[in-house]
Amino acid sequence: MDVEEVIGEVLAKIRPSEEERAFVERLMVELREIAKGTIESLGLDVTPYFVGSLAKDTYLAGDHDVDLFLAFPPDIPLKELREKGLELGKAIAEKLDSYEIAYAEHPYVRARYKGVKVDLVPCYDVESWRDVKTAVDRSILHTEWVLENLRGRNDEVRLLKRFLKGIGAYGSEIYVRGFSGYLAEILVIKYGSFTGVLENADFMLRQKIIDPGNWLKREYKIAMKTIKREAEEDRPIIVIDPVDPRRNVAANLGWEKYGRFYFKASQFMEKPSAGFFFPGRPKAGSYLAELRRKGTHLVTLLFEKPELVDDLLLPQLERSARGFEKALEREGFRVLGWDIGYSGKKAVIMLEVDRIERERVRIKPGPEFFTEMGRDFYRKNERVWLIGKRLYAEKRVSEHVVDVLWEMLGKNQVSLGKGIREGIKRASVLVDYVPKELKEEAYLFLSREKWGLRDQKEDFKA
Repeated sequence: MDVEEVIGEVLAKIRPSEEERAFVERLMVELREIAKGTIESLGLDVTPYFVGSLAKDTYLAGDHDVDLFLAFPPDIPLKELREKGLELGKAIAEKLDSYEIAYAEHPYVRARYKGVKVDLVPCYDVESWRDVKTAVDRSILHTEWVLENLRGRNDEVRLLKRFLKGIGAYGSEIYVRGFSGYLAEILVIKYGSFTGVLENADFMLRQKIIDPGNWLKREYKIAMKTIKREAEEDRPIIVIDPVDPRRNVAANLGWEKYGRFYFKASQFMEKPSAGFFFPGRPKAGSYLAELRRKGTHLVTLLFEKPELVDDLLLPQLERSARGFEKALEREGFRVLGWDIGYSGKKAVIMLEVDRIERERVRIKPGPEFFTEMGRDFYRKNERVWLIGKRLYAEKRVSEHVVDVLWEMLGKNQVSLGKGIREGIKRASVLVDYVPKELKEEAYLFLSREKWGLRDQKEDFKA
C-alpha cells in the first residue's frame, strides 16, 4: 500500500462519524446551558469556554473527553478564584452524573456526563499572554489560535495524533514525556500536513527552534530568554508558544520519545502501514530465556500501590528506580536497565543487574595511624595493617544483591520517591522470578521490545 492508501484506511477509523459529531455537539450544548444556568444562579461573573480537542475539532473517534473552563475576571485574587472556582465546579457537577475533586495547580472538578469525562477547570479570562496568572489560563488562547490557523487541516492533526499514540510517543505528562495534542496541532499548522511533519522530523531537530507566532521579531528579548533557558535544559526541540513567548510548548518532550518519532517517521515514509497507527501486541517470549541469553539477573521489588494518580505515582517510581540504579552501582553492581509500573494493587520496580553476588572482602584504606581518626580506625577494624604511615583493613561486605538492597534501605542510602518510600521499605524482593501476571512485562523489559525502535514485521501488518 502507498501512503495515500494507508492514510485513507486510517482516517476511516479515526474520523468521527456524523452520528458521533451530532452526539458531541448536543453534549456541548447541554453542558454549556447547565454551566450558564449554574453561574447565573450563583450570581457569578464567569464565562464558560470549551477548550481542547473537542473545541478545536481535532478529537479522534471515540475520544470525547470534555474540557470546560470557567473563566473568572482577571482582577479577582487567586485565592478567591480557587475557592469560588471549586464551588462553581461542584455546583455544575451536581447536575451531572458523578464527580470527584482533582488537583493540579489548583483544585478542579472531574465529572462524568452521559459516559463522557468532563473536566471543570477554573481559570482567568485573559486576552493576552501578559495577563496569564496560572498555567491553565493559556488554554483559551491556545484554542483560539488553533481555530484561527488550522484552516481545514483537522484530519491531518488526527492522523498525527493517532500515529504518535501508535508509536507510544503521545502525551505530555511528566511520566510520558511525549508530544502533547497542542504540539501536534502546531506542527501540522507549521508543516502543512501529517506527512509534512514526518518528512521534517530530521529538519526540525537540526533547526531546533520553531517560532510559529513570530516572537523573535515581535518580542525578541523575551523569546531569546526562553530559547536560552530551554537550550540549557537540552530539549530536543524548542517550540515557542504562539500565544506566549515565555513558554516552550515542547518543554516536556523527552529525547527518548522524540527519538522514537524520529525513527518511526522515516520507517513509515519508506514502508507505509496502518500498523504504525494501530500496532499489534509485541511478540510474546520467555523472560527466563532472555536472562539465560544475556547472562544477567532480574531483581524485582513488589509493594503495595499507594492511592496516588499516575501523574504522581509514576514519577516517584521512576525516581526510586534511578535511586536504586545509582546506589547499586556505588556498591559494585552494574544496573543494565530498569522498568516501573503497577499491576493490580502492587507497584513494581524491575532492575536488570550484571550479577547477584559480589566479592566478600574489600580492602578499606584508612587514615594515617598517628591521628585521632587513625586510632579510631584501628579500634573499629579487626584485620588492620600499615603501608607506609597509612592504615588499611579488610572489610567484609554483604554478598548477595538482596542483602545489599536491604542494607542500603536501612541506612537511607537510596533516593526514593517521597510518597512510596515506606512502601518500598516493606517490599518483597524477587530474584530471577516474577509472578504470572508480570511475566509478559518482564520479557518486554529484558528483551527491550517495550522500547524497540526497529520495524518488527509481526507488529506492522497492513
